[in-house]
Amino acid sequence: MPVGSLGSLRELNRRRVVEALVHAGSASRSDLARLTGLSRTTVATVVADLQARGLVREGQDEQASGRGRPPVMLSLDASAGAVIGIGFGHRHVRVAVADLASRVLAEEAVEFDVDHDGIAALDLAAELASEAIAHAGVERGRIVGAGVGLPGPVDRRTGLISMPVIMQGWDGVHAGRELARRLDLHVEVDNDANLGALGEVAYGAGRGLTDVVYVKVATGLGAGLVLGGRLHTGSIGIAGEIGHVTVAPEGALCACGNRGCLQTVAAAPTLLAQLRVAHGADLALRDLLDLVAAGDWAARRAVADSGRAIGRVLGDICNCLNPQAVIVGGELSAAGEPLLAGIREGIDRHALPSAAQAVDVRPGVLGDRAEVLGALSLVVADSERLRSVGLAARHEPVATAG
Repeated sequence: MPVGSLGSLRELNRRRVVEALVHAGSASRSDLARLTGLSRTTVATVVADLQARGLVREGQDEQASGRGRPPVMLSLDASAGAVIGIGFGHRHVRVAVADLASRVLAEEAVEFDVDHDGIAALDLAAELASEAIAHAGVERGRIVGAGVGLPGPVDRRTGLISMPVIMQGWDGVHAGRELARRLDLHVEVDNDANLGALGEVAYGAGRGLTDVVYVKVATGLGAGLVLGGRLHTGSIGIAGEIGHVTVAPEGALCACGNRGCLQTVAAAPTLLAQLRVAHGADLALRDLLDLVAAGDWAARRAVADSGRAIGRVLGDICNCLNPQAVIVGGELSAAGEPLLAGIREGIDRHALPSAAQAVDVRPGVLGDRAEVLGALSLVVADSERLRSVGLAARHEPVATAG
């Protein structure tokens, strides 16, 4: 629909209400007006539409006290359908099935070298999805769609990874289209950091927040931006690629072709290379985290330096976007306080004092489940797909990016 048309406005309003219910779990009509910024009249109209489609149900607030009738609480009807979330890491594939109330019904995960064989990774994901659906006891006809997270920037215009050098086995592979064909479902694909942001906001450390920067620190380094309660992906879907912000112009060559990108300074491979001089060539990320936990000075220093470099870039982001929180996830986030303290120090040094004071730096709580749970949230909040379930209409498989 043309931007600004009455139909697109109605769809936007439906999406706002559905997303509010996803994040809140249950809410009164007054709550929804406050959470969405819509008028009470508009909320009432949208809720009536969703109820007519069988997507929203009513119930009394059992915790309400005082005089008068307790408010009527609204929630998504879990029985209206289910969604699939698929998270690809560089070394694993994770799949989950959830109902429309965002309750996880089944989850499967397998270690796999994802980067070097995209087709085999997609075959494995489809197999795990079938197993998860069976374990969840959900009829395939009630599956709304699937959300997919990839550990690389996804170009919304093409549906392809925009930097195939990061995942060489995925060059030319259209993940959304391939999975839509395998699953016979609508599929949405996005970057893993974006879905990590959605996961933490919907299920984890960012619940109740509307302006969040989620930073994934692992083999690579990226960010997901939630602004005004909505995921911000940019014009072609690569917003948040902070790993490729230049911090050392004469520094190491990055896979993207530039020198001194943040991830050449602060991501896990650089830290491991520094520490292998003292701890041996076989040092792995798990060993690094063990060293940090044991109080090894060199390991803690390397992690803290990484945090300060990340905080320097986040300081600029805080000046531009003024988020409520920076949530730190990814494998290296398990290092804990040395990393968080370094990020906090970097933000305090490089952001405006008011912006630095306004932002809370906190760890993610979902671990390596953040991306797959975000993939679930991505599809649950897609009111067009919810609407199709309410109408009992089956769409042809469609794949979209972002």
